[in-house]
Amino acid sequence: MDFSIIILFVVLAALMFFMSSRTRKQQKQQAEFRAALAPGQEVMTGSGMVGTVVEIDDESDTVTIETTPGTRTRWLRAAVAKRTDTAVEAEDAEETDTTGTSDDAGSIASADGHVEVPDDLSGLDTAQREHLENKRRENGETEDK
Repeated sequence: MDFSIIILFVVLAALMFFMSSRTRKQQKQQAEFRAALAPGQEVMTGSGMVGTVVEIDDESDTVTIETTPGTRTRWLRAAVAKRTDTAVEAEDAEETDTTGTSDDAGSIASADGHVEVPDDLSGLDTAQREHLENKRRENGETEDK
């Protein structure tokens, strides 16, 4: 048997071992996370739904998540993907809270907060360009192109 073939098999075996050990480590971390779930934690499911854990049923291995006050859904514990960081969400909410009175060049909202939405995606860039041109005309500006 050729020596290079033996080396190739050894390298492949080592690669498979390291890949499987990383996968086992990730699975262990997920299992520990799900076992430590407690009411009051904000979590996100694998499908992207975010809510607060309100009840955990160990018999059926389900978690009840409340998304908005009074809206509760039951999920398998395995469907819970991760905890969400409420501090980051609060900062994001502050940054995205706009009233439509912005004078940003990329804003397509008018002063009254009305946003014109095109009927299809093909006109999205055109609609924004037309809005900016109308805004320039209203302000008495001329194009410097």
